[in-house]
Amino acid sequence: MRKQRGKRITPAKPQVIKSSARDAFSNVLARLGTGTPNLMEGTTYSLNRLTRDYGLLNALYREHWIIRQIIDIIPSDMLKNWITLTTEVSPNLLKKVDLELRKTQLIQKLKQGLQWGRLFGGAIGLMIIKGQGYDLSKPLDLRLMVPGDFCGLMVFDRWNSVDPSIELVEDVTDPEFGLPDYYTITDNTNGAMYKVHHSRLLRFTGDDLPYWESQAEQQWGASVIESIFDELKKRDNVSWNIAQLTFMASLRVLKMADMGQMLSATDEQTKAELYRTIQAQNWLMSNMGMQIIDAGDDMQSHQYTFGGISDTYKQFMMDVAGAARIPATKLFGRSPEGMNATGESDLRNYYDMIAQEQEAKLRPILNKLLPVLCMSVFGAVPDDLDFEFDPVSEPSDQERADLAKCGTDNIVTAYNAGLISQRTALREMKQQSSRTGTWTNITDEEIMNASDEIEPQGEMGGFPGMGGEEDGAGDPDLPHAGRSGEVGDKPPEAPGKPPQAPRSVGDSDWEEDKHPRDGDGKFTSGVGGGKENDSSRKKKAPKYTKEEGYKNQIGEALPGEHHGYEAIKELVKYQSGYVPAAFSRSDIGDIALPWGDDFMGLKHIIQERASQGVSMQDFLPQLTDIIQQGNLTARNGRFYISKDHYTAVISPTYFDDAFTFLLTGWDDDVPKHTKKH
Repeated sequence: MRKQRGKRITPAKPQVIKSSARDAFSNVLARLGTGTPNLMEGTTYSLNRLTRDYGLLNALYREHWIIRQIIDIIPSDMLKNWITLTTEVSPNLLKKVDLELRKTQLIQKLKQGLQWGRLFGGAIGLMIIKGQGYDLSKPLDLRLMVPGDFCGLMVFDRWNSVDPSIELVEDVTDPEFGLPDYYTITDNTNGAMYKVHHSRLLRFTGDDLPYWESQAEQQWGASVIESIFDELKKRDNVSWNIAQLTFMASLRVLKMADMGQMLSATDEQTKAELYRTIQAQNWLMSNMGMQIIDAGDDMQSHQYTFGGISDTYKQFMMDVAGAARIPATKLFGRSPEGMNATGESDLRNYYDMIAQEQEAKLRPILNKLLPVLCMSVFGAVPDDLDFEFDPVSEPSDQERADLAKCGTDNIVTAYNAGLISQRTALREMKQQSSRTGTWTNITDEEIMNASDEIEPQGEMGGFPGMGGEEDGAGDPDLPHAGRSGEVGDKPPEAPGKPPQAPRSVGDSDWEEDKHPRDGDGKFTSGVGGGKENDSSRKKKAPKYTKEEGYKNQIGEALPGEHHGYEAIKELVKYQSGYVPAAFSRSDIGDIALPWGDDFMGLKHIIQERASQGVSMQDFLPQLTDIIQQGNLTARNGRFYISKDHYTAVISPTYFDDAFTFLLTGWDDDVPKHTKKH
């Protein structure tokens, strides 16, 4: 800027030349392209601001089922599976949070806020807190809250006497920076007005708007109906017209030679007679009635065809579903159509959208609400307070089984590789229970009692002998684990082989005289004495792969259902395979009983007891009571069930595409002087 003769001269503004935007294609003669006189050029888009029409929005939600679906479905799915708090707070205290949610109906109130935000473009939720309701204009002070102060949430839509102030939040560290600092709420019952600080309110907004449009809407969003309304009108008009066409599905035409003369007649009596005749014909016309016409007259029936109308209607339905961002299968309750139609891809995209909405719309609300909730429940806000949204999609039974198998296998592999401790492994199993339905009975006490030390080689998963364990490499608490008995050198039966023909059934089924022993009472192969026995006791467990272990050590399931002692007798009878659900407990479920081999299962247990001079008849009848009524503990990747001086060893594993507990070992505390060896 410079001065000339005492006058101030302002620099000239650059001249802006405006021109219409044109694309590269234009054909004036064919009237194609931008700027040419064609029908497309007549298309324009006006700004209606439908959000401000409260009466229309209210009528649509109350009377139009599609609008109600569009408004309600997404908030319901956003809150469907709630959240998981990721904090070190005790699980018992976290249960109090769930109780508080139910007592205050908080999830339902949040759903209402999301619904009215979507319908009207905005809504607020007033947090009701004891002792801080006298001056709502002051910021909320969490330090003044004590347990039980939070009473719930009151939800108001933007048109329900809520007026944002022109004062904006100026603190740049506040998540609501640039939004209204105060809101005036009017009590419609008595006309009282309350100035409320924004720290006491939760904001629910609709569709996001550009800056100037958000200013025009007083910092609120737009109703989601705005982007759907035109498509909805198209669908509704098509639906009404289709309904009207049904009245014309069948038309009957009566051709009369003198019809024109009769209609032009001035005689009112003649006209009346004609109308009465036509009315009588309508009454008589039916499948069982008689139609009487003149010999020169003609009666015809015309059928209307509806071909192609259904496809047209479906297309308008798809347009509405696309505008609402909700799959047609979910919005209209219709099964998917077309080649390889499953709806899985649509639902997958929809669940991705729900996850985005949770992060964008719901997380800021919960970030503000959860500290208030924690103060009312715990009396403090945990330093590590955080949360994750639980997945909206629910896996099928097959998907759950696959997830459980994959997750458990990964945990077992990491534990056996010495990468994680026993406590960490149990925590991971407990964590996946909500998704897979397995490991639900692992208690927090068991997790805390588990070892937190990482061992060089774990023992979770598999049975003694299946992982290539050598003699004596089994569980240290089992003095005989991993040792071989001496019931001959009969190899394991091949899988799929039918059970052997049954022999005599009963407690006397085991014939002692057919199994020679040495001087110490141990089994021998029938030839020789102690030296051969000593050699055989040094046998190493076979190094089976997982599949080989299942095939050789477990075999096939015995036919029929057998439980308790009957299952034991059935397995002794056949001496092969396994009995599913031979035992059952409330804490870990069903337990299978395998016959096994020299290294695990009932055969191994019988051999070890026989080597101690304990006959089968002395301990097998007690086995059912011990397993089903004993105390359960977990160590080294196995479960131990103890009662009196007996302990049963239960190994968890997967086979037949299902999780199964197997009885694999046995121990007892019988004094040594009572044992023959």
